[in-house]
Amino acid sequence: QTPFHHQVEITQSFPREGWVEEDPKEIMQSVYECMERTCEKLCQLNIDVSDIKAVGVTNQRETTLVWDKETGEPLYNPLFSALWVVWLDLRTQSTVERLINKTPGQNKNHLKTGLPISTYFSAVKLRWLLDNVEEVRQAVVSERAMFGTVDSWIIWCLTGGRNGGVHCTDVSNASRTMLFNINTMDWDPELCRYFDVPIEILPKVRSSSEIYGWMVSSDYQRSLCVRACMLVHCLGDQSAALVGQMCFKEGQAKNTYGTGCFLLRNTGTKPVMSEHGLLTTVAYKMGKDEPACYALEGSVAIAGAVVRWLKDNMGIVQSSSEIETLAAAVGTSYGCYFVPAFSGLYAPYWEPSARGIICGLTQFTNRNHLAFAALEAVCFQTREILDAMNQDSGVPLTELQVDGGMTSNRLLMQLQADILCMPVVRPVMSETTALGAAMAAGAAEGVDVWSLSPSHLPHVTCEKFEPQINSDESEFRFARWKKAVQKAMNWETTEPSCNCPGMQPLDSLSYLTSNFLLQL
Repeated sequence: QTPFHHQVEITQSFPREGWVEEDPKEIMQSVYECMERTCEKLCQLNIDVSDIKAVGVTNQRETTLVWDKETGEPLYNPLFSALWVVWLDLRTQSTVERLINKTPGQNKNHLKTGLPISTYFSAVKLRWLLDNVEEVRQAVVSERAMFGTVDSWIIWCLTGGRNGGVHCTDVSNASRTMLFNINTMDWDPELCRYFDVPIEILPKVRSSSEIYGWMVSSDYQRSLCVRACMLVHCLGDQSAALVGQMCFKEGQAKNTYGTGCFLLRNTGTKPVMSEHGLLTTVAYKMGKDEPACYALEGSVAIAGAVVRWLKDNMGIVQSSSEIETLAAAVGTSYGCYFVPAFSGLYAPYWEPSARGIICGLTQFTNRNHLAFAALEAVCFQTREILDAMNQDSGVPLTELQVDGGMTSNRLLMQLQADILCMPVVRPVMSETTALGAAMAAGAAEGVDVWSLSPSHLPHVTCEKFEPQINSDESEFRFARWKKAVQKAMNWETTEPSCNCPGMQPLDSLSYLTSNFLLQL
C-alpha cells in the first residue's frame, strides 16, 4: 500500500540532434522535494517521520555523469551543457561504429557483459566525456573525478557528498555500463582497458539490498526527514519493477511502459545469452551473501516518449492523457503505421541508423489516426521483444504482467492484448517500481521489516485484459508494422562523435583489439 506519494517531472534538454541531457542538480532538488512533500503528508496522518527505518533508491539506468569529489560539482564544458548524458543519447554513434569495425566478425554480443556495443550503455558515454570534455580529463589526472550513473550520484549526495559521501552502485546498475563482468560480479580490468577508462573513478559495487550508509542533511536542504535514516538499497528501475511484480521465480516476466518499454524475464542464478537480439543483465542481488539473479531483457527506446513528442513537438495533444481519448474516437489507425525510431532501434535490431517514420498516410488521415498509430507502435515493439524472448527461452509466456505510467491507458492495454493474442495483467497498484524499491529496502539485513520469501509475499489485486480480435487480424497488422520498420532502416549516416567548437576528439580507441569480444 502507498499511503502517499509525490512526484516531480524532470526537464530533458536536446541541445543538438541526437543529444539528450539532464541536470544532476535538478535531479537532486527533485529528490529532496519528493522526500519533503511525502514527509509532510505522513505528518498529516500523525506518523512520526523519525519512525522511518530506511530509504531505498531506484533510478533510470545507463545515464552517465562525472563529477568533482572535492567541489561536489558535475563536470562539463561551458561550450555545451554535457552534464548528464541520458541513456537515449546518440552522440556516441561514431565511437560505437569504430568499436564494432575494429572487431572481427562485428559480433555484438559480449560474453562478459551480456550487452551489444551500443550508444545505450554507459562506457561509450563515459569515453565520449573523457575524449571531449577537458574538465573531465583534468579531474581524472588530478584524481578528483568520480563516475556514476544516476544512483551513484544520488547516494553520494544523500550520504554527505563532498563531506564523506558514499561512492557506490549496485549490481543491477553496474551491469548496464559495459565495464562490469556479470560472471565475476565486479569491474573488469580488461573491459576498462578496452574502453580506456580508469578503473579508479568507478564506484564500489554493492548488492541491491544492504546498508550503504546513513543519510545526512546537505547543501541542498536541511530536512528532518533524512536525520539518522539508513540508506539501504539501490536497484535500477527495471530491476525494481521486476521485484515489485514479484517475479522471483525463473521464467516469470514483466513489461514496464514508461519513457521506453522494458520486458524482463527472470532466468535464475545463471546468465543466459540471447541469440535473438536481447540483453543479458543482472536483475538483482538481495544481500551481500546472496546469489545474483539474472534476466533476459528486451529494451525499446521510445514508448511513452512518443506521447511526449506528440504533445511537446507536434502539438497534436495538449496532455498525455488526451491521446487515449483521441485514439478511442476512431478505434483504428486507418492503415497508418508509426515507427518512432527517434534514437534508432533497440532490441531486437540494435540499429542506430534507423529513424522515425510514418507510413500509410492518406487525405483521410487525421490526428486521431496518428494518436492510435502511436499507441499501436508501442504494442508492436513489445510484440517483437516478446517473440524474441519466447524463442530464446523455448517456453512461451501465456500472459504478460505489465506496469508503468502508460498502463493507466486502458486502450493501450487492450491494444497490447490484441496484438499479443494473450491476456495482459495490470496490477491495481500502479507504482510497481517504487514498490520493488521499498520491498528490497525493507528486506535488507539490519532493517528486516519483511521477508521476500515466496511464502511471505502478499496477494496482488490485478485487472486482466483479454484479446478481442482474432489472430489473423493481429498477424496482418503486425506484418504491416514490420514492413514499416524496414523502411525506417539505414536512414541516417554517422556523424563525428564531437563537432564542438575548438575541441578535437582523442583517438584513444586506435589500439583496440578483439581480445574481449567473443563469437557466441
